[in-house]
Amino acid sequence: MQVVHLDEVASTQDEARRRHTDEPVLVTASAQRAGRGRSGASWLNAPRAVAASLAFAPASLHKAWTALTRPVLTLAAGVAVADAIGGLGLKWPNDLMRGDVKVGGLLTEAFDEVVVVGLGVNLWWPAAPDGMGGVFGADPGIEMIRSMPRQWADSVVDAARSGPSAWDRDRYRKLSVTLNRAVRWEGADSGQGMAVDVGPNGALVVETEGGVVELTSGAVSHVRPTEA
Repeated sequence: MQVVHLDEVASTQDEARRRHTDEPVLVTASAQRAGRGRSGASWLNAPRAVAASLAFAPASLHKAWTALTRPVLTLAAGVAVADAIGGLGLKWPNDLMRGDVKVGGLLTEAFDEVVVVGLGVNLWWPAAPDGMGGVFGADPGIEMIRSMPRQWADSVVDAARSGPSAWDRDRYRKLSVTLNRAVRWEGADSGQGMAVDVGPNGALVVETEGGVVELTSGAVSHVRPTEA
């Protein structure tokens, strides 16, 4: 794996995609000017934050990876983050939580055969906006923004080599803060129900009044008991 650390970059996603050749490439940065989240939303970085992107071709590591199985990579990458940083929960499909506070997120983008998995984790944020925060109460130092992403990337590549059917679904279930909660989702087929499982394909399985549905993409909101 090629590892590149930059003092500053516009977007680790764009930089990793640009630098990818025949082997996985991990790009990390001490500062990111134009980080983005799902659907192009801007991503705010804490004073001490991990900004990293891993670009690789899944099918070159295991032939079973296709456009239909790639969504599993986001969930496997979430498990890898939680293993690298203790005390995190995973909100389906790509949010990193510490209690009810969002401390980071994942972004998976596909470009033909190449996938770029982005990771943003706010490590320390003493004056965070409402609903967001940092993992640690004190600054863990600059070394962590280099060492932790490498551990994470190695785990993601290992998961990719094992193939889409071998991702650690049981581990994800244990880390999930979405399962066994009422959830709501928007869009053309908006609805509400109880999240009961994550399928082998990474879909969120929800029991609704009209039956069981499987959500394969998009954002879900946790519904508090008073809202249900």
